[in-house]
Amino acid sequence: MKSILSSLTGFRSASSWFEVYAAFSTFMMLLRTAVNDLVPDQVRSVISTKLEDFFSKRQSNRQASLTINRYWDDRYERNNELYEAAYDYLPSRVKQTYKSLKIGKLDDREDLALAVDGKEEVVDEFEGIKFTWMLDDGSREEQRDSNKREFKLSFDEKHREIVMNKYIPYVMGKYETKKSERRILKLNSWTHGRYWNGSDFSHPATFKSLALDPELKQTIIDDLERFLKRKEMYKKVGKPWKRGYLLYGPPGTGKSSLIAAMANYLKFDVYDLDLNNVSSNSDLMAAMRNTSRRSIIVLEDIDCNREVHARSVTDDDDDDDEDDDDSSSSFSDDFKEERFTLSGLLNCVDGLWSSHGEERITIFTTNHVEKIDPALLRPGRMDMHIHLSYLKANAFRVLASNYLDIQDHHPLLEQIEELLEKSDITPAQVAEQLIRNEDPDVALNQLLKFLNETNMERQAKKQKKKDKN
Repeated sequence: MKSILSSLTGFRSASSWFEVYAAFSTFMMLLRTAVNDLVPDQVRSVISTKLEDFFSKRQSNRQASLTINRYWDDRYERNNELYEAAYDYLPSRVKQTYKSLKIGKLDDREDLALAVDGKEEVVDEFEGIKFTWMLDDGSREEQRDSNKREFKLSFDEKHREIVMNKYIPYVMGKYETKKSERRILKLNSWTHGRYWNGSDFSHPATFKSLALDPELKQTIIDDLERFLKRKEMYKKVGKPWKRGYLLYGPPGTGKSSLIAAMANYLKFDVYDLDLNNVSSNSDLMAAMRNTSRRSIIVLEDIDCNREVHARSVTDDDDDDDEDDDDSSSSFSDDFKEERFTLSGLLNCVDGLWSSHGEERITIFTTNHVEKIDPALLRPGRMDMHIHLSYLKANAFRVLASNYLDIQDHHPLLEQIEELLEKSDITPAQVAEQLIRNEDPDVALNQLLKFLNETNMERQAKKQKKKDKN
């Protein structure tokens, strides 16, 4: 050993380096021989195993993992959105290089669907950090149980904060954006007082296609946009994040089309609730409770239900505060009686039961607004009243463009618009005339004839009524 140290202090050339190497090699051979001769095999094996465990544990302890199950709650099968997000996100990261992908064509999507199948790890990179994903389908005996499906996300322990605060929100954001772009809306109807029966909502109406006064149309769009952006404001003032609209006017003025346009604009599902199919307040509560967030709840032709008709003066409350108190107390009594009442509806629209869901819109439609009890129409219940009236000149231009592709001027437009200003004609009646012929000249002439005849009939009725009086 002294010769090695002396060589280390005195070398100056390549030959000196060779002498050091030779001396060190000789020392190691002597040491290995001594260990083999003096230390028993069992002791050497234990020492080797301990050293391997020590270094492997130091390496593995730096790795952390998160388990992402398909269902958060096995008993109630509550979907874990993070699982869906990972399932949707990972194929987009590896579809060019991954060796084992599932592929298919789903009936509700135009593009091909891709998914990882659990046969190999997926490595993703975010902000220069590598993350490893693995889909575990469970054992063969467990594969029939979809609850056993899970993702495992592995990463270096030192990046835990980045994973929780940046990476997972990034994956969720990608999923939400993609889901919104390809989302197929659902139209749900309350069936037998027990459950919502859903189907694809494919109504093509948009705000662009609506035959509506341009100023009114923009007012509605602005109100919807304002509602979407004001979640924190609603929370700050202590109000549920919801909005109510009343659509009223003669039949055929576009109430259903406006609802469809609102749903398509917001990307909200629609829940169509016929109050005549609601037998009790508890039934109504069950229907409301089982609607999802980001939805529109529609109560069409509400005037057809006698329970919501305007009460007599003796039954009406003197002011809003008394109305609220009356609604709460009578709701409790009516609930026990198991029947549907106005107070039950008021409680679900603006009372305690209205707070079970957020980012929701409630829409009432009626042909006879004068029949509806004022308590149901006040702000907080129906915040915006939209009068959909007969077709006039501004809105007619939209129909002319939609049906006949008339963008600018046509000789008959001014005559038609003058007649519309003096007529009580609905958009549905005009649309029926325009759809009968694709030739603009023929279609507009037929419409002009229809308007003249309608006005003549109207004048004749007026005269007949006048003569009768």
